[in-house]
Amino acid sequence: MNITPALWRLILQSTLQTFQMVGLSTVFSVVLGLPLGILLCVTSPLNQGGLKPKPVLNEILSRIVNILRSFPFIILIIVLFPLSRIIVGTAIGTKATIVPLSIAAAPFVARLVETSLKEVDPGVIQAAKTMGSTNRQIVFKVMLPEALPSLIAGLTLTIINLIGYSAMAG
Repeated sequence: MNITPALWRLILQSTLQTFQMVGLSTVFSVVLGLPLGILLCVTSPLNQGGLKPKPVLNEILSRIVNILRSFPFIILIIVLFPLSRIIVGTAIGTKATIVPLSIAAAPFVARLVETSLKEVDPGVIQAAKTMGSTNRQIVFKVMLPEALPSLIAGLTLTIINLIGYSAMAG
């Protein structure tokens, strides 16, 4: 098979569009998913490691995350056409695809963040409490640094999923 210069330009253009879709969607999904994941972890019941248990809020957020994660991506794209049009001015193209990609990945990121934070050794958290740390300090100076390897692995999975989703949306 002979690949012409025009075909190489098309391949390069499509690759750059994929990088743009995946890169921006990753940023937006982390911006949305990280605080949501922290909130899910912090508000979980005490026996599950919650720093400030709020069972009703936790249950509501958890159900929203589960519902959004259960949607097939292809349906989510169609449902979010109007939102894409409102946010970026169009329902087709690279920019329009970023909206459903971000919304699809944010609950995934939230659940990964929650799971990663819950894996932090309770002894480390208890030591921070004993030393007088506030809940905010425990989250940002203890839990997030301790969970960083798991968070990076989760981010890698998110990027891989976004690449697959971008092929569908493409």
